[in-house]
Amino acid sequence: MPDMTEMEFEDLETWKKPAGKSFAEWMESRVARFETRTYDWDALKFQADYDPKYARAQCRYMGTGGTGVSNDENVVPAEHFTFSTMVLPAGCEGPPHMHVDVEEIFFMLKGSIRLTIEDDGNFHETILKERDLASVPPGYYRGLYNTGQEEALMLVMLGNKKPVTPHYPPDHPLTKIKRPKK
Repeated sequence: MPDMTEMEFEDLETWKKPAGKSFAEWMESRVARFETRTYDWDALKFQADYDPKYARAQCRYMGTGGTGVSNDENVVPAEHFTFSTMVLPAGCEGPPHMHVDVEEIFFMLKGSIRLTIEDDGNFHETILKERDLASVPPGYYRGLYNTGQEEALMLVMLGNKKPVTPHYPPDHPLTKIKRPKK
């Protein structure tokens, strides 16, 4: 481990071996196995309740991401970023939203999506296919659409251990929907 002051190390609580745990137990607590993950169709259910085209599922691995879920005991604790996968059914739409505090990374594992990025009248659209990556800086609206006939699967990383919940464009109908506390 690189030299760190004791104060810096104390700030990284999840990087510190808990008292009473062996090294092996601690290291295993930092492993997230697919077989113990669940697809959370409820994380963004308030969107799907408004319109079924917004139905998609988050599968969390590190941290809880930006969906508004505040606690998940089955994830590796995050210190600098979150890491999850998102299941996108055919025809699914991820509404335009903005993260004000984090870069968001999309990496396509399966299928393809149309990604749109917008800022103050500037608009960019691109198709992401398997193994393509896009990085969206904070402060820009981004939205997606599964253009395929099959389910798509993408990896999503957010550059903060607990990102601020994103918001929608002022004229988008989801702006008026109250998010449930999770």
